[in-house]
Amino acid sequence: MSSPRPEDRATTGHPDGVTATARLRAAHNGRVTTLPELHSDGPFHLRRMRTGDHTAKVGIIGAMSAPLGGDRLTIDVTAEDRAELDVTTAAATLALRGPTTDAATYHVRLTAGEHATLRWLPQPLISAAASNLRQTYTVELAATARLVLREEQLLGRAGEEPGHLVSHLRVRRAGQPLLDQHTAFGAPEPGWDGPAVLDGYRAVGQLLLVGPQMTAPDTPVLLGGDPGQGHAVLAPLADPRALLATAVAPTSSALRHLLDQAHSSLPAIQAGIRSRGG
Repeated sequence: MSSPRPEDRATTGHPDGVTATARLRAAHNGRVTTLPELHSDGPFHLRRMRTGDHTAKVGIIGAMSAPLGGDRLTIDVTAEDRAELDVTTAAATLALRGPTTDAATYHVRLTAGEHATLRWLPQPLISAAASNLRQTYTVELAATARLVLREEQLLGRAGEEPGHLVSHLRVRRAGQPLLDQHTAFGAPEPGWDGPAVLDGYRAVGQLLLVGPQMTAPDTPVLLGGDPGQGHAVLAPLADPRALLATAVAPTSSALRHLLDQAHSSLPAIQAGIRSRGG
């Protein structure tokens, strides 16, 4: 395991929150994927997990309540060329108000090299009442990299209104923009729970799939026939090697079911495209 960078050696506390950066780097040694850098910091404890193949898997365990108002948190994940890395979290992430009403920031940086596979599959993020969180994803992919990115957000705990949650996802593939998406929920955002946005649902999520062999459909594919269990849509992006599934649902379990359904339907969709000669 490498030594932490000088700027990451200590968690910096200040009156309005905590500043911390956790780093994870996976490399392929010619046989299996190894973890030459695994640096925990602040609320993030990174733990190696056993796998039955050549993939490396890391679980992120919360060492303290976070993110709270004023926190500045970063997770930096790199899968180098030919590495195969799965990252998950041990439990849901709970955004709380904390001692200040200032916004917390939670920045996730994901980088995948040539012929690398990176799967980012955390448990849901819960926006509790009176919390204020700005979450950003910055993703850099090589031309032959594969990505599975799942994001699930629960707006409020049982019987409460959510806090203010703003999320920004930026993805670049081979140096070119692939996706730049901005969402915002909770007061003071106008119309966030209206029929044009969430329509009363309180669970929202997305699944981004990118791969050099992928062929996305020309038109969106609708999933979920029961309005009481939510809806999902598989939508092609400008780059045919990427596909975005977006879902809204009443509960966390219904949301996960829709995203799993979107993922499992991809082989049949691509088989249909190939049979048509697309």
